[in-house]
Amino acid sequence: MHRRLLIVLVPLAVLLVAALGVPLSVTVAEREMQEVYVDRLGDIDRFASLAETALSTGRTEALDQELTRYHELYGIPVAVIDTSGSVLVGPAGAYREAARSEPALPRTVTAALAGARSEPSGEWAPWHDSALVVAEPVGRDSEVVGAVVTISDLSRTRDRILVRWAQLAGLGLLPLIALVAVAWPVSAWVLRPVRELDAATSRISRGDLTTRADAEAGPAELRRLAGSFNTMMDAVENAAQRQRAFVSDASHQLRNPLTSLRLAVESLEPHLSPAGEGRQVYDVAVDEMTAMQRMLNALQASARMESMRTASPVELDAVLAIRLGRWRALTAMAGKTLAVDVPPGLWLLEPPGGLGSVLDELISNALRLSDARAVEVSAEAAGGVVMIAVRDDGRGLPASERAQALWRFWRSPRHQNVPGTGLGLAICADLVGTAGGELRLEEGLPRADSSGHGFAAVVTLPAVPDPA
Repeated sequence: MHRRLLIVLVPLAVLLVAALGVPLSVTVAEREMQEVYVDRLGDIDRFASLAETALSTGRTEALDQELTRYHELYGIPVAVIDTSGSVLVGPAGAYREAARSEPALPRTVTAALAGARSEPSGEWAPWHDSALVVAEPVGRDSEVVGAVVTISDLSRTRDRILVRWAQLAGLGLLPLIALVAVAWPVSAWVLRPVRELDAATSRISRGDLTTRADAEAGPAELRRLAGSFNTMMDAVENAAQRQRAFVSDASHQLRNPLTSLRLAVESLEPHLSPAGEGRQVYDVAVDEMTAMQRMLNALQASARMESMRTASPVELDAVLAIRLGRWRALTAMAGKTLAVDVPPGLWLLEPPGGLGSVLDELISNALRLSDARAVEVSAEAAGGVVMIAVRDDGRGLPASERAQALWRFWRSPRHQNVPGTGLGLAICADLVGTAGGELRLEEGLPRADSSGHGFAAVVTLPAVPDPA
């Protein structure tokens, strides 16, 4: 998370440094170029004064030697030209060679011969390789007899500018490096409570209501948030514990009176005539008490299983090795067939209470409620999940009833006379959801008479890597 924070902060810091550094770099380049231009103006102004005197007296030898010496010393060709552009004094060869590659030279010379001091010519950016051409008129106004022209190579100036820019870039990197060096541990310290809170909510979503966040680390605002989160989880855990305790205690307390009531009712059986109305009332009462006992047993089992809220990795082969023998015996007793198609080596996150208990309930429903001839258990892994399907070729459920079959205490109208409480699928769906999975009800195997499809319960659970 603090990486994402740095991804936001570092570009902003780069933009800030660039906003300050780019104008400064431009100013540095302009100052370097301006210094070169001013130096050339000073030199050429002196040469123009000397040239005016030399041309008026006809004694140009000393001026020619000075211009040649200047070229040898600085590598800058400087020449005195007449109004036709011919070189009068100075290194003519070096001047003509440098002049051939300068398109700005005619404009600058024309302006100087017209009596005006030229403006800087050429490109000023360091990435251009043009020279600096400076021209100064010799004479005044209408008495201009020529011009002094210098053609300065700016490669060294550009090198100095690039070095200065590199230095500025290095100085600009220092605050960025300092920002990253400081922001990394600071952001880790600030966001550590957020990461821990995220991990805590993830564990809570898997059913571990005992998880609490660290309310002692991080900024004051996050400590208050963690404290409020812990207070909320205390209330949620207490409410869940009270609910489970109430269900368990109520079902346990009702068991003894119900047992006594059943014994009392059953003690009346010898006093009833076989064909009387009392026998029918007696049978109804016994059936209702039996259904109530099953309901109390289911409520106790629900409270007991819901108290186990931690999912753990398990190998599907290990679950089947324990349960498969019992399933085959039950299907054989019911006169049905059981087929198992499960590839080996599948590891998944087991729901609280055990994956075997969930599969037991699904197999039991297929045997009790579907009137099926064949039951099939299959599994496959795809997309980071493991799908376990229990299918049969029985009567099945229509789509409208499949949407309600996961409700607590719901039973199909066709199953009202079949033993059951309507809690099994609801409890299984809740436990599977606690492990981050899903229980779906779908169409099952095609019926033998081609009249439709049976019933299928598909459990989808997160796959986990083999611990080995």
